Amino acid sequence: MIEIIAFSPEHATAFRNLNLEWLNKFNLTESHDLMVLGDPESTIIDRGGFIFLARSGEEIVGSAGLMKEHDGVFELAKMAVAPAFRGMGISKLLIEKCIDKAKELHAKKLLLFSNSQLRTAISLYEKYGFRHVPVVDTPFLTADIKMELSL
Repeated sequence: MIEIIAFSPEHATAFRNLNLEWLNKFNLTESHDLMVLGDPESTIIDRGGFIFLARSGEEIVGSAGLMKEHDGVFELAKMAVAPAFRGMGISKLLIEKCIDKAKELHAKKLLLFSNSQLRTAISLYEKYGFRHVPVVDTPFLTADIKMELSL
């Protein structure tokens, strides 16, 4: 059974490793990623954001974060599912938790940055209503896709 839980400091290594797995696989790891993954508390949580984790038993098998950009706008970030757990609907649970939390916070918009190599993720975002917009104001050199969801 998969449970969605809130991040706590003991999950930092699992959060980092889950995300580095896919970033490295697609050769997308950048200094901005390393900064966020190296200190998720100060870069996400302390700035008004949230990190949700998928847990199977005692194992952390997925993650998704909401980074506060400014009032009413959050970035969906650091979404990952461990390879052995892909195809089980975990990413849907995580994205739904993030969307629900953003609505609870009265956010007006969610945005995300991605890369065209990540076809499965992009398809998932589209299914949840994210729309492609011009790629501007990105902290990532490898981001060739930007998407937004109006809430």
